[in-house]
Amino acid sequence: MLLDDLMPWSAGPLRLGRDWVVAPEARTLRARWDTLTRAGEDERRTLFGETRARTLRSGVAALPGQSTGTARFAGEDGPCPEPVPLMHGPFDQQWVIPDHRLIDNARPELWRVADGRQLFLQETGRVPGADGPVLLVSAALPDGRSPAGRPGRIRPLYRRPGGAEPNLTAGVLDALRARYGQEVTSAEVLAWIVAAGQPSASGRGCEVPFTTDSGVWADGARLGQRLLDIQLRGAHGGERPRLPGGQRPYVRASLPARPQGIAYDADEEALLLGEGRIAPVPAEAWDFTVAGVRVLESWFARRTTEAEPGTLDAIRPGAWPQERTSELLELITVLALLARLEAPRRALAQAIAATGPADPELAPVTDAARRPASVLDHHEEGPEGQFALI
Repeated sequence: MLLDDLMPWSAGPLRLGRDWVVAPEARTLRARWDTLTRAGEDERRTLFGETRARTLRSGVAALPGQSTGTARFAGEDGPCPEPVPLMHGPFDQQWVIPDHRLIDNARPELWRVADGRQLFLQETGRVPGADGPVLLVSAALPDGRSPAGRPGRIRPLYRRPGGAEPNLTAGVLDALRARYGQEVTSAEVLAWIVAAGQPSASGRGCEVPFTTDSGVWADGARLGQRLLDIQLRGAHGGERPRLPGGQRPYVRASLPARPQGIAYDADEEALLLGEGRIAPVPAEAWDFTVAGVRVLESWFARRTTEAEPGTLDAIRPGAWPQERTSELLELITVLALLARLEAPRRALAQAIAATGPADPELAPVTDAARRPASVLDHHEEGPEGQFALI
């Protein structure tokens, strides 16, 4: 079954329009905001980076769930809105200023359902012949960014806030319950999708094969839940991922204030950042790729590539922050654990094929199921403080 038919409602990637609204540390965003709002009109326009979609005088509604200003940004002089987490590419949680006046297209329909129950499934923009997962899951809203430059779709698990109305084709849960003779939840279907999902034969999007065997279903759902737990990194009350004792990475030589490069010593299983050294780092973590791009190298590059002087993007920490090292250690852990589950994923695919893959029989997907659900029980602030009923 095509993923597009199994989880019908999806959205395209966010179009930020300007890089400076995202940063690895929230305090960096506050410093950029302060610099921008203290600037005079001409300098503010230059720093802002106007586009056809957003200028200093654009009238824009607030993002759902965010208490940010809706007056024209040309006159903004207040404090920076509290930054919120954003998955800025695969496995890279950063922070964003949640102000729609600064973002060309933030996909408000996704913000409307982003809460403590929501999970987001993101297609990685598959590149033919490239290794790595085709589907990723996060509790934070993803921007849909793909390291290969071919972003995929973003699919929320739920169509409404509070975990209401699963984003699944009508009848699929009942069909699976009847097939396997047991309770099947939307969370278990998401776990199965993550474990069994694969590139479609047409090369467009993903497909999710189902099995006729209840035992294979149970094994796949358990495997998928393990994949989810690792990727969520403790979100929604789960445990943070950990490698077994003796295999956990540690800083063996302090990282310099400005690491000039990243490399891997296969003999020592060590990650080298300038004169800094982290070990042990399994080779499968270093080699882990998404859409053909090595995750650790991409993560490092986003934090060290020089920005154009005089821009807001150039406002960054003067030295490598300690929290980045902690994030890097956890990222190594996540990649190593996920890599070790690739063999079970291949075994699941073989088991599905051996037991006879068969899609559940469902009614055709309706146009309404492919659109966001209407939310009529609350108001949202529109441009210049007006209220919009959604």
